[in-house]
Amino acid sequence: MAFQSGRSTNGQPVCYLSAMAHVNLLDQPDVRRRLDQCIHCGLCLPACPTYSVVHLEMDSPRGRIALMRAAADGRIALEGAFEEHIDLCLGCRACESACPSGVQYGLLLETAKAALSAEVRTSHSSSPAPRPSHAIQAFGLRQLLPHRRRLRLLARGLSIYQRLGLAKLVQRMLPKLSSALTTMESMVPPVDLNYLDESQPAPAIGLRRGKVAFFAGCVQDAFLAGVNRATVRVLQRNGYEVHFPQEQTCCSAAALHSGDTAFARALARRNLDAFAGDDWVALINNAGGCGAALKGYDHLLADDPLYATRARAFVANVKDISEFLADHLHNPPTGYVQARVTYLDSCHLRHGQKVSTQPRALLRAIPGVQLIEGTQPDMCCGSAGIYNLVQPEMANQVLDNKLADVRSTGAGIIATANTGCYMQMVYGVKRGRINARVMHIIELLERSYANAG
Repeated sequence: MAFQSGRSTNGQPVCYLSAMAHVNLLDQPDVRRRLDQCIHCGLCLPACPTYSVVHLEMDSPRGRIALMRAAADGRIALEGAFEEHIDLCLGCRACESACPSGVQYGLLLETAKAALSAEVRTSHSSSPAPRPSHAIQAFGLRQLLPHRRRLRLLARGLSIYQRLGLAKLVQRMLPKLSSALTTMESMVPPVDLNYLDESQPAPAIGLRRGKVAFFAGCVQDAFLAGVNRATVRVLQRNGYEVHFPQEQTCCSAAALHSGDTAFARALARRNLDAFAGDDWVALINNAGGCGAALKGYDHLLADDPLYATRARAFVANVKDISEFLADHLHNPPTGYVQARVTYLDSCHLRHGQKVSTQPRALLRAIPGVQLIEGTQPDMCCGSAGIYNLVQPEMANQVLDNKLADVRSTGAGIIATANTGCYMQMVYGVKRGRINARVMHIIELLERSYANAG
């Protein structure tokens, strides 16, 4: 559908769908204010993974902001070039760390995604056949991610597939079918079905210093159970009783990345209800992307009269596991772990949550660990939620740049702090034929404790 530009009663430009009126989400005062913060200095360009690959202005943060301005003015339609360049953005937010003007690019991207999502819904209302990619994405977003039992059932199926040794047969077939399916199959780690017992709190070991609530995640819970077990065990070893709110659900990051703001708000409210009613020392999560979404609930629900105040209190108590342990490592690890380790920053942990020194401090606290920094540890690996599935060509180019950096360190262990990064690097070491193991930093920490006896 084409847009036609016009003027509202206050003189501001608005957009109209040719068939029906459409609210221009980009033409709002708060969005305009954020857009106007960009001074076009270009310091974001070297930090942008897509610009580093294609060197096109429209595939840089500055260029995408220009597109958003044009869409806000009604000078371009949302389909076509706008959709193409916005969809190609990984949403890593590295530009925010590089920006001298404090542009909140992440919030601008969420608004652009929401505008595109609204356009898709409008198109679907006049067309009975939505694109298969949109239908598959919507199914995963609404029917899988918010339902931990369904994801665990899927994980059990994949575990059987792995045990039967069907991978080689399937891998020969997949390249003929879909690059996205090839990536999906290759990024699944050996499935660990030894799930946490969440029926009762995990007691503190030694001196009890308080109780914390644990956010288990969705994909993290189903496919990386070992990371969650290690997280809980390390918290116990440092004197914390760990609780598992039973009604928790997906953090809402996937919904925000897809532009489904209404569903993201619904998930946020469910989590606020799930974690309410107790005096936690902290609400702990171990995935950078989840943590960034959880810490954004105050913005997401700012206009909700019932949840806005609760959201602010919730956000103030959310801590990434490395962020929490940096201040609460009451029982430092003493077991020797001989390993050359390189740490890859989670984009949303470093650029969204501004947590970068704490994971490194924890790794350096492990006896025997030699931390080897890459030249660009903060550059995106290409995971970005489901980006590596919907934009596999660009994701692989971004990943290849990351693999070259990893290879230069000679590390035998690649340490991560996010679910998507973990699974992307599982795929990456296969793709790059790198002799290295992928581990979450908390798994390394727990290995040290275990080695101490």
